[in-house]
Amino acid sequence: MSNKNKLTLSRRQALTAAAMAGVFAGFPAVAQAGKTISSTLNAGREGPAINPFIYGGFLEHIGDLINHSLWSEVLDDRKFYHAIDSKPAPKPEGRRNRDSNKWVPVGPDSGVVMDRAAPWVGNHSPKIELAGPEPRGIAQSGLSLLIKDYVGRIVIAADAGADISATLIWGSAPGDRQTVKIAATQSWSKAPLRFSAKAETKEARLEITGTGTGSFRIGAVSLMPADNVRGFRADTIALMREVDCKILRVPGGNFISSYDWKDTIGDPDKRPPVFDPVWSFAQPNDVGVDELLQMCQLINAEPSWAISTGFDGPRSGAEQVEYVNGGTDTEWGGRRAANGHPEPYKVKYWNIGNEMYGNWQMGHIPLKQYVIKHNMFADAMRKVDPSIYIIAPGGFVDEMTTGQGIFVAGQPNVEFGSERDWANGMMTHAWGRFDALATHAYPPENKKFDMATGKLFDVQRPLVEWARQPANRVLTMVECWEEYKRRHPSLNDGKVKVFFDEYAYSFRQTLKTCLALGMCLHEFFRHTDFIDMAGYTMATGWIDHDRTRSVISATGRMYQMYNQHFGTIPVEVTGNAPVPKPEFPAGGDQPRVNAGSATYPLDVSAALTADRKALIVAVVNATDQAQSLQLNLEGFAAAKSGRTWKLTGAHLEAANVVGKPPEVTIAEGRFTTGSALKVAPISIALYEFARV
Repeated sequence: MSNKNKLTLSRRQALTAAAMAGVFAGFPAVAQAGKTISSTLNAGREGPAINPFIYGGFLEHIGDLINHSLWSEVLDDRKFYHAIDSKPAPKPEGRRNRDSNKWVPVGPDSGVVMDRAAPWVGNHSPKIELAGPEPRGIAQSGLSLLIKDYVGRIVIAADAGADISATLIWGSAPGDRQTVKIAATQSWSKAPLRFSAKAETKEARLEITGTGTGSFRIGAVSLMPADNVRGFRADTIALMREVDCKILRVPGGNFISSYDWKDTIGDPDKRPPVFDPVWSFAQPNDVGVDELLQMCQLINAEPSWAISTGFDGPRSGAEQVEYVNGGTDTEWGGRRAANGHPEPYKVKYWNIGNEMYGNWQMGHIPLKQYVIKHNMFADAMRKVDPSIYIIAPGGFVDEMTTGQGIFVAGQPNVEFGSERDWANGMMTHAWGRFDALATHAYPPENKKFDMATGKLFDVQRPLVEWARQPANRVLTMVECWEEYKRRHPSLNDGKVKVFFDEYAYSFRQTLKTCLALGMCLHEFFRHTDFIDMAGYTMATGWIDHDRTRSVISATGRMYQMYNQHFGTIPVEVTGNAPVPKPEFPAGGDQPRVNAGSATYPLDVSAALTADRKALIVAVVNATDQAQSLQLNLEGFAAAKSGRTWKLTGAHLEAANVVGKPPEVTIAEGRFTTGSALKVAPISIALYEFARV
């Protein structure tokens, strides 16, 4: 197809639309009710194909986020980072951390000492002094079990006079337990554990006790459902596979700036538990490099691996590439093979650093120093594997101004080309050493950025404007990109892309959030010329879970619907109802024109399937009233009826929660293509037009 038939959306066209939108300024969404909105879809005006990576996710070790959702370990603190006593567990630091179960003594506190002289791993291991026939040991309560088999192991050393057993208790009756004997020697050894739980409970207890003489030591203990998949939960892995995440950015995030990846490889029982100073949490390091990459394989997601440029140096980055991608004849590839994975993982996408423009990052340094560090990392890593695709921290002006940058009193606005313009610095001093720049956005609800003070102030918005906020943040970044292209003409060849690899809104997995995220996806679709990836934060938000059960959340269903049924080649969408002009002046978190299609208050996006045999139209109705939409097709002859997929619920806070019937579902149906569509309130619908 000739270039003249390609979809191009110039800033002049956008500003013209903004001027037209002034006619509708100040009108609430309900003003459109009762009026048929008309939209023309021009199948001959195509945009660049949507990269499937738009349906990506982001996941990092924040407290027990991964350990309690995807990983199947039943026990907490299984390698004894914390000392064991009967005192109440302190509340975890940080709002994102959750309570974990605590080990306590069986018998007096004095019966358990933390041995620092010869620990199995970490700083200490519990040593239990025996007292004849009185059971002494340790226990952990509050365990969640289903009626199934559980397997595990214990690392143990004991004096000859010790008689040791492990008991799993799932109820109060005498028979609601199972005890297994544990063989031990004076040297450290591993013994298997296996139990068959006969009841479902969230209050189970594991006791490891001994009688007799002498003492025994415990180095590590593990308990997992027998149906675990390479250590991961069978249920949550199946649901993540169903949602069909296309690319997953791991293992961080802020987390990576202070962690040592080498602590996360090899024998899991010998990996030291460490305190993560970023999120103020003790990490067991069980879900490490190999586990996360194998999890990506299990859910069919391309990994985007993030490495630390905080406290790490270029050599560490190169060694990590070699561990992941190197042959068995290399030093670190050989170590990977020794750890049970001879085949290279062949990871293509590598994030060098995370938000290193922010002083909250461990190892933050000024831009003029960081670009040198980045270049050293890129050169060292590409020397190991020249084929890798490098994503660098962007720090666009809008991001740096509205909260992701370092606030300077009296200078709230970050100017293009200034020392605080991180993206410009990367383009100027690291060109050729990255393939994409990363940008992040977490727009707050019911807040607006004050360009004069650099502070947020409260705003009250109708639903449709509340839902537009994430899309508007995408559009502010688009406007930045246009300015960067003017300043750096090399960007115009389209080879350097943008990875929007962290974004979220509200963090509540409700129908209301779905409306906003649907509009956000539409804005990604409008800029496929350079936005190549998006990573929803956190990917585990696509499921609701406790320690044993899980369901796909409302947002998970929304992403699944788009992922499976929307088209891949975006086409031009015009209409007779432009979005209102912005209420606030441009700058900060407000683009020059509001995001959305000219079908206000609906937001419409359309794309052809890869074989061009069908045209899929997506409609977000972020209002509480049904809307009438007349679709006119140009360059596409459609069959008289088509399929629909509609996502909706009874109210805005509808959600899918473990233990309750799902409130947000996808309903399939049929529609007549020549008639005006009646778009349900608070809904997202896809309409498939089949070509005849």
